[in-house]
Amino acid sequence: MSRRAWDSVEAGDQLPPISFTVGRADLVRYAGASGDFNTIHWNESFAKEVGLPDVLAHGMLTMAQSVRIATEWAGDLGAVVSYTVKFTRPVIVPDDGHGATVEVTGTVAEKLDGNCVKLNLTANFQGQSVLGRANAVVRLA
Repeated sequence: MSRRAWDSVEAGDQLPPISFTVGRADLVRYAGASGDFNTIHWNESFAKEVGLPDVLAHGMLTMAQSVRIATEWAGDLGAVVSYTVKFTRPVIVPDDGHGATVEVTGTVAEKLDGNCVKLNLTANFQGQSVLGRANAVVRLA
């Protein structure tokens, strides 16, 4: 992984988009790793009983997968200095053998001191935003 140089970046630069798919098995693995066994993430009957259309991906899983756009672009898994989001809409994960695909884009919002840049990120599922005010600050080479 080649590290991106701070002096080669300008405000307005677009990051290469990424997408990721979340399936039911991913929800089980994430629940085990995180300890979040909330029933709405794995039990379709319960999710529908409480008024949801189906089981939901964990918000923190969606958040974690979405920031990959920043680490891949920066060329350094440890480049993220800060990352904030507002959860705006759930990612519904159908039991169809495929799952839910989230598309992530990003733009360099501004260059900061200390070889850092602020990135504005968007994450969309079925054409609608699932993370609002998503911003990451990354330190570049």
